[in-house]
Amino acid sequence: MAEAIKLSLEMMRANKGGPFGAVVVKNGVIIAKGFNKVTSTNDPTAHAEVVAIRKACQKLKTFQLTGCELYTSCEPCPMCLGAIYWARLDKVYYANTEEDAARVGFDDHFIYQELERPLDRRRLPIKQMMREEALQVFKEWEEKTDKVQY
Repeated sequence: MAEAIKLSLEMMRANKGGPFGAVVVKNGVIIAKGFNKVTSTNDPTAHAEVVAIRKACQKLKTFQLTGCELYTSCEPCPMCLGAIYWARLDKVYYANTEEDAARVGFDDHFIYQELERPLDRRRLPIKQMMREEALQVFKEWEEKTDKVQY
Protein backbone atom coordinates (compact mmCIF):
# COMPACT_ATOMS: atom_id res chain seq x y z
CA MET A 1 0.00 0.00 0.00
CA ALA A 2 2.88 2.34 0.76
CA GLU A 3 4.03 2.02 -2.86
CA ALA A 4 0.56 2.82 -4.21
CA ILE A 5 0.33 5.92 -2.02
CA LYS A 6 3.87 7.00 -2.93
CA LEU A 7 3.06 6.62 -6.63
CA SER A 8 -0.14 8.65 -6.26
CA LEU A 9 1.77 11.49 -4.61
CA GLU A 10 4.72 11.50 -7.02
CA MET A 11 2.64 11.41 -10.19
CA MET A 12 0.16 14.00 -8.89
CA ARG A 13 3.05 16.34 -8.10
CA ALA A 14 4.43 15.70 -11.61
CA ASN A 15 1.04 16.70 -13.09
CA LYS A 16 0.56 13.29 -14.70
CA GLY A 17 -3.01 12.93 -13.39
CA GLY A 18 -5.16 12.76 -10.29
CA PRO A 19 -3.95 11.64 -6.86
CA PHE A 20 -4.35 7.90 -7.37
CA GLY A 21 -1.90 4.99 -7.45
CA ALA A 22 -2.24 1.22 -7.58
CA VAL A 23 -0.02 -1.85 -7.62
CA VAL A 24 -0.69 -5.48 -8.49
CA VAL A 25 1.06 -8.01 -6.27
CA LYS A 26 1.64 -11.70 -6.90
CA ASN A 27 3.26 -13.93 -4.27
CA GLY A 28 4.25 -10.88 -2.24
CA VAL A 29 6.03 -9.18 -5.17
CA ILE A 30 4.85 -6.07 -7.04
CA ILE A 31 4.46 -7.10 -10.67
CA ALA A 32 2.81 -3.93 -12.00
CA LYS A 33 2.27 -0.31 -11.01
CA GLY A 34 -0.29 2.17 -12.25
CA PHE A 35 -1.12 5.77 -11.60
CA ASN A 36 -3.94 8.00 -12.79
CA LYS A 37 -3.20 9.14 -16.35
CA VAL A 38 -6.60 10.60 -17.24
CA THR A 39 -5.45 14.16 -17.88
CA SER A 40 -1.98 13.39 -19.22
CA THR A 41 -3.27 10.93 -21.85
CA ASN A 42 -6.77 12.35 -22.46
CA ASP A 43 -8.13 8.91 -21.58
CA PRO A 44 -11.04 8.84 -19.11
CA THR A 45 -10.44 5.10 -18.55
CA ALA A 46 -6.79 5.55 -17.51
CA HIS A 47 -7.47 5.22 -13.78
CA ALA A 48 -4.64 3.88 -11.63
CA GLU A 49 -6.29 0.50 -11.10
CA VAL A 50 -7.02 -0.02 -14.81
CA VAL A 51 -3.48 1.00 -15.77
CA ALA A 52 -2.01 -1.42 -13.20
CA ILE A 53 -4.30 -4.25 -14.34
CA ARG A 54 -3.35 -3.70 -17.98
CA LYS A 55 0.36 -3.78 -17.15
CA ALA A 56 0.01 -6.88 -14.97
CA CYS A 57 -1.88 -8.74 -17.70
CA GLN A 58 0.76 -7.81 -20.27
CA LYS A 59 3.56 -8.93 -17.97
CA LEU A 60 1.91 -12.24 -17.11
CA LYS A 61 0.57 -12.72 -20.66
CA THR A 62 -2.94 -13.44 -19.43
CA PHE A 63 -6.30 -11.69 -19.18
CA GLN A 64 -7.04 -13.05 -15.72
CA LEU A 65 -5.10 -12.14 -12.59
CA THR A 66 -6.13 -15.01 -10.35
CA GLY A 67 -3.51 -15.34 -7.64
CA CYS A 68 -2.90 -11.59 -7.55
CA GLU A 69 -3.94 -8.80 -5.20
CA LEU A 70 -4.48 -5.12 -5.87
CA TYR A 71 -3.40 -2.32 -3.54
CA THR A 72 -4.94 1.03 -4.43
CA SER A 73 -4.66 4.43 -2.80
CA CYS A 74 -8.44 4.94 -2.99
CA GLU A 75 -11.59 2.85 -2.96
CA PRO A 76 -12.20 1.81 -6.58
CA CYS A 77 -14.80 3.66 -8.65
CA PRO A 78 -17.50 1.64 -10.44
CA MET A 79 -15.43 1.38 -13.65
CA CYS A 80 -12.36 0.16 -11.80
CA LEU A 81 -14.40 -2.21 -9.70
CA GLY A 82 -15.79 -3.72 -12.89
CA ALA A 83 -12.26 -4.13 -14.27
CA ILE A 84 -11.16 -5.73 -11.00
CA TYR A 85 -13.94 -8.30 -11.19
CA TRP A 86 -13.24 -9.02 -14.87
CA ALA A 87 -9.53 -9.48 -14.10
CA ARG A 88 -10.42 -12.01 -11.39
CA LEU A 89 -8.09 -10.54 -8.76
CA ASP A 90 -8.16 -12.43 -5.46
CA LYS A 91 -8.32 -9.44 -3.12
CA VAL A 92 -8.34 -5.64 -3.07
CA TYR A 93 -6.90 -3.35 -0.42
CA TYR A 94 -7.63 0.39 -0.46
CA ALA A 95 -6.63 3.45 1.58
CA ASN A 96 -8.87 6.51 0.97
CA THR A 97 -12.63 5.97 0.83
CA GLU A 98 -15.19 7.04 -1.75
CA GLU A 99 -16.27 9.73 0.73
CA ASP A 100 -12.68 10.99 1.13
CA ALA A 101 -12.44 11.33 -2.66
CA ALA A 102 -15.76 13.17 -2.84
CA ARG A 103 -14.54 15.70 -0.26
CA VAL A 104 -11.70 16.72 -2.61
CA GLY A 105 -13.84 16.84 -5.75
CA PHE A 106 -13.97 13.25 -7.07
CA ASP A 107 -17.64 12.37 -6.77
CA ASP A 108 -18.16 8.86 -8.14
CA HIS A 109 -21.25 8.38 -5.99
CA PHE A 110 -23.56 9.64 -8.76
CA ILE A 111 -22.43 6.71 -10.94
CA TYR A 112 -23.35 4.22 -8.22
CA GLN A 113 -26.76 5.94 -8.00
CA GLU A 114 -27.21 5.81 -11.77
CA LEU A 115 -26.45 2.08 -11.87
CA GLU A 116 -29.28 1.44 -9.42
CA ARG A 117 -31.85 3.20 -11.64
CA PRO A 118 -33.74 1.48 -14.47
CA LEU A 119 -32.32 2.35 -17.91
CA ASP A 120 -35.22 4.67 -18.73
CA ARG A 121 -34.63 6.72 -15.54
CA ARG A 122 -30.91 7.43 -16.00
CA ARG A 123 -29.44 10.81 -16.93
CA LEU A 124 -27.72 9.33 -19.96
CA PRO A 125 -30.26 8.16 -22.57
CA ILE A 126 -29.69 4.47 -23.30
CA LYS A 127 -31.76 2.90 -26.08
CA GLN A 128 -31.70 -0.63 -27.45
CA MET A 129 -31.57 -1.18 -31.22
CA MET A 130 -30.79 -3.91 -33.79
CA ARG A 131 -31.00 -6.73 -31.25
CA GLU A 132 -31.82 -9.42 -33.81
CA GLU A 133 -28.71 -8.60 -35.85
CA ALA A 134 -26.53 -8.61 -32.74
CA LEU A 135 -28.03 -11.91 -31.57
CA GLN A 136 -26.74 -13.53 -34.77
CA VAL A 137 -23.19 -12.69 -33.70
CA PHE A 138 -23.85 -14.26 -30.27
CA LYS A 139 -25.25 -17.36 -31.99
CA GLU A 140 -22.09 -17.69 -34.06
CA TRP A 141 -19.96 -17.18 -30.92
CA GLU A 142 -21.91 -19.91 -29.14
CA GLU A 143 -21.18 -22.33 -32.00
CA LYS A 144 -17.54 -21.30 -32.50
CA THR A 145 -15.29 -24.25 -31.73
CA ASP A 146 -11.97 -22.41 -31.46
CA LYS A 147 -13.03 -19.62 -29.08
CA VAL A 148 -11.07 -18.67 -25.98
CA GLN A 149 -13.48 -18.69 -23.05
CA TYR A 150 -13.35 -15.90 -20.51
